[in-house]
Amino acid sequence: MSAPKKTSDTASVRDASLRKRLGSLGDILDNGPGDAVAKATGVFRKPPANDNQPDFFVPTIQDVPIKDGLDLMDIAVFRLAKSQTRKGDIIRHELPGVTITVAGGAHGMATIMDYDIVLMMVSHLAEQTRLYRHGRAPKPAKAFRPGSVEIFKFCRVSKGGSSYDKLAEALRRLQGTFIEIAQTTGAKKSRRTGYFPLIAGADVISKTDTGRIGTVEIIIPDWMYDAVTMHTNPEVLTVDPDYFLLKKGLARFVYRLARKAAGKGEAVYSFATVHMRSGSTRPLNKFTHDLGCVT
Repeated sequence: MSAPKKTSDTASVRDASLRKRLGSLGDILDNGPGDAVAKATGVFRKPPANDNQPDFFVPTIQDVPIKDGLDLMDIAVFRLAKSQTRKGDIIRHELPGVTITVAGGAHGMATIMDYDIVLMMVSHLAEQTRLYRHGRAPKPAKAFRPGSVEIFKFCRVSKGGSSYDKLAEALRRLQGTFIEIAQTTGAKKSRRTGYFPLIAGADVISKTDTGRIGTVEIIIPDWMYDAVTMHTNPEVLTVDPDYFLLKKGLARFVYRLARKAAGKGEAVYSFATVHMRSGSTRPLNKFTHDLGCVT
């Protein structure tokens, strides 16, 4: 998508700067967290211990190509900051033809870090659908049952005690976060409309000897299941594994924005447009500074 046409020389210069910064972030991600530029800017966190070592007691879900739903990659359906998880939080996106409202539940709105679990769910579903179409697996179920260690491995986080607590908190927020997409009167329909949860439910199936989450069952919502399984070319894009090592929520959002535009010609966004679509509550001038820091 393109931002509205700019009317001033200043805006044009800032847009050119933004395009350059987006390109720089893409180059850093391509080079990976070992790149000197990434180390200097602090874009990436350090990978967990044994990140590249296979775990023979864990299924190979962590080796599945990482997929993201195409339709929601250009807006934030979550909060970027871990600290912004207020009960009943609302983000509203006014886009051409549609209004998209994201509402948090009793445990607050899901964060972009919580969304890593959704990426794992979509990746699993896309891979199972591919195997099914090649006659190598049964039709994918709507219930996805990963172990907590699988989730940590896939999302490239350590298996420490705090990770289990964060997993439980993330599942609560994901269950309570809903998206409403309403078509503007008289506008041409460009997105599916209705009410959409990020996950349709979650249940702890087993616990570890220490009482922490062992295996969890996550119910894939109908809208996400259909988007992946009902199309010859699923509505998903591959995400670089180093995405999970990006420390800042803003860096992750900008990557998603740029990833959706990649290969589709040039998508031009102003700083104001990126600010609006990110759902950030920061003033625009401070947001622009933040964007410069991550790119």
